[in-house]
Amino acid sequence: MLLADAEGAAPAPSLPSLLMPMVLIVFVWYFLILRPQGRERKARELQLANLKRNDRVVTYSGIIGTITGFSDDNKEVTLRVDDNVKLRFLRSAIQGPLAESSPTDASKPAGS
Repeated sequence: MLLADAEGAAPAPSLPSLLMPMVLIVFVWYFLILRPQGRERKARELQLANLKRNDRVVTYSGIIGTITGFSDDNKEVTLRVDDNVKLRFLRSAIQGPLAESSPTDASKPAGS
């Protein structure tokens, strides 16, 4: 009875056919997730490296200020947020340059 079951069973799949779905998943994972994330990280590092004095920036906490200086090790940024208020932030806490809207855009009513 055991021999009859073994003879009627389907042959075992080959090793390449078992590994092909895993290889495909890794390939898709790399091109859909890892590669774009790496590009975004490089673009952000370049953006933070290009910060200079008098740039208006916004932090991840929503604070808007103007860069007045950098620390000696270049890891901290001093922002002027008001006339007599200066705050120190880590460079990594800067979200990016503030996109200023043009004066003509600000004068338009919201519905137009």
